[in-house]
Amino acid sequence: MTGGLLLLDVDGPLNPYAANKNRRPAGYTTYRRTRTGGWHTGRDARRFKGLRVWLNPAHGARLLALAEDTGLELAWATTWRHEANDRIGPAIGLPALPVVEFPDYDHGWKWRGVAEFAAGRPLAWFDDEHDEHAGAAEFARLRAGTPTLLCHVDPRQGLGSAHLAAVRAWA
Repeated sequence: MTGGLLLLDVDGPLNPYAANKNRRPAGYTTYRRTRTGGWHTGRDARRFKGLRVWLNPAHGARLLALAEDTGLELAWATTWRHEANDRIGPAIGLPALPVVEFPDYDHGWKWRGVAEFAAGRPLAWFDDEHDEHAGAAEFARLRAGTPTLLCHVDPRQGLGSAHLAAVRAWA
């Protein structure tokens, strides 16, 4: 689907934050983001306190292949914003990607930011909160007639082969 977008959320799809907190999912690496801006992995991820992030280094190659196969352009749609290019992308093997900016809306802030960023382009969107935020109805109205796939990813499991296959079939 040349000209379309493939939007990536970090927490949930790429970082299965709701998985069993005492057992890192198979294939994932632990990172720790500290309050002072540190980004640690390996033994250092255990030594420092901060936000625990699990990332699967295989996701980058899979997402790049999906984008290549479908003609969709990868972009970040995450509260990590530009930090996704500094931390998440390098950890999983993605180049710098465009970033959806999220102005401070009262309700449905992510929905409106994505609708404005997409500007009528077809889009598939990996996220774990598609059905939990106000703004979904307005998003649907703004996207009426434009191919859109909201691909829900369970934050306990993270991105899997079925999600990639769903986007491939849709595109």
